[in-house]
Amino acid sequence: MEKLRLAEKLKGLQKQSMALVNAHQQLKRENEDLVSQNSQLKAEVESLGGQLTDFQNQDKITKIVSNTTVEKEESAELKYKLNEYIKEIDRCIAHLSQ
Repeated sequence: MEKLRLAEKLKGLQKQSMALVNAHQQLKRENEDLVSQNSQLKAEVESLGGQLTDFQNQDKITKIVSNTTVEKEESAELKYKLNEYIKEIDRCIAHLSQ
């Protein structure tokens, strides 16, 4: 009788330990997924930050060009050249940061 109770308790403990192992494995997988997602989101934030800086620079250039007193054609040409310079500078910065 006593052996039967011990065997039942042992079976119960085995089930509980298996459930804990399974829960641990599931949480470990979830953690890995969240770490991966976190890395992706950090990269996206960094990329969007760079885009924001580019847009701010373009806005500043637009304000500079619109405040200069030149002909429309010259203004458009100046804006185009400044944009090209900024793109080239951005490419250089990206190349140097690699």
